[in-house]
Amino acid sequence: MSYTHGHHESVLRSHEWRTAENSAAYLLPHLRSGLRVLDVGAGPGTITIDLARIVAPGHVTGVDAAPAIVEKASALMLEEDVRNVDFVVDDAYALDAGDDFFDVVHAHQVLQHLERPVNALQEFRRVLKDDGILAVRDVDYEGVIWYPLIPALDEWLSVYLQVHRGSSGEPAAGRRLKAWVREAGFTDVTASASTWLFEDAEDRAWWGGMWADRVVASDFARRAQALGVADEVALQRISDGWREWAASEDGWLLLPHGEVIARG
Repeated sequence: MSYTHGHHESVLRSHEWRTAENSAAYLLPHLRSGLRVLDVGAGPGTITIDLARIVAPGHVTGVDAAPAIVEKASALMLEEDVRNVDFVVDDAYALDAGDDFFDVVHAHQVLQHLERPVNALQEFRRVLKDDGILAVRDVDYEGVIWYPLIPALDEWLSVYLQVHRGSSGEPAAGRRLKAWVREAGFTDVTASASTWLFEDAEDRAWWGGMWADRVVASDFARRAQALGVADEVALQRISDGWREWAASEDGWLLLPHGEVIARG
């Protein structure tokens, strides 16, 4: 897997904002004390540690393909003093776990970055107990809407979709989750949807500033140029567009997400 954004500070800034409440609310009613949970693509561990608090004294294992990010998550675990969790380097296509091992497998914003999402879901199914729960959530970038209608943000979305698809995966994953999960062999599938909305001054400054930096400084920028999708001038124009959006009191941006809870 080739992660589109890399792990620049601007990327981790968005990942570290995520919590179980703002990113896994659809899963929370299904959790209880004592469960054994696998969090695939755990990143810096913020959601993972929240899940560990909820299922204690059960255990949560967070896995990620990037060793440096696993180290960062492990440091957060110690800082937060949550001990019923561990973080390890692992492969979503070949997990280091036995069959029928976990009560819950959770993956947030993971399947959109995989070239073979159905194969990964089949692996998640292997490590789930017969009565276990799969929980997956992904954004659908083709459904993102915003205001004011700033031309540079139209350009951003066009560049983003091309860079993501040119690197790996499917940026409009949200609408495909139900189909992927069914293709992977799950029979009891419940689909839902939720959104992230950024509109107040603090949210606009955070989200707009994050993308203004990411579009010129992260691996996304290098990939855009390598693919011939955008040059430095275009990327700077997009960055300026994000700052213009963030500064607008009328600024409003919505990101739709598909969600699936599945068994069987």
